[in-house]
Amino acid sequence: MKEFTTPTQFQDLAQLLSDDGIATSGIWYHGTASGLVAAIQSEGLKGSGDAEIMARQLKTLSTIGHTTSEHKDPVFLTQSKELAYFWASQKTHTRNLYLQGNEEAVIFAVNLPETLQAQVTTDAGGAALVMEPGNLYVAWLRELYENNGKTLAEIDPFKCDRMDYLNKLGLAYLATDVEPQYLTLLK
Repeated sequence: MKEFTTPTQFQDLAQLLSDDGIATSGIWYHGTASGLVAAIQSEGLKGSGDAEIMARQLKTLSTIGHTTSEHKDPVFLTQSKELAYFWASQKTHTRNLYLQGNEEAVIFAVNLPETLQAQVTTDAGGAALVMEPGNLYVAWLRELYENNGKTLAEIDPFKCDRMDYLNKLGLAYLATDVEPQYLTLLK
């Protein structure tokens, strides 16, 4: 089922996973594409920060007569390097497809000060992933759970605890930008 292999140095889910879900520490991770590294290192993580892809999407929408105001997504975070690598791979695939590049998946460790740490919240947008039949992320995560002797219980988006999106699925976000001094590119 798994369509890619997480590099060994990022395989940390086995250490984080328990019957209660995925443990959280004071360090978060953000996965992205290598083409964005220089901008992130100089400007930090910005919500909806992939200006090249955003401009391309807005241009495409305008050709079909769609007008839109700019929308700013929060900064996606997860408590696992392994899960961040999944999202980095997705971003890399998108950029390589649209920009005809040869980028690679990269991960940033995000070590936030207490004031920002308190603003990290569970990403209830995960409900869309759970409701999508055969969602690749949920299927891959279910496989990771099973490989580690655990079971990812079904999550009912209408009845679940909002924290399940963080504790069970590893989905969090920060609704503010992250300055470069809080970021470390992992090798």
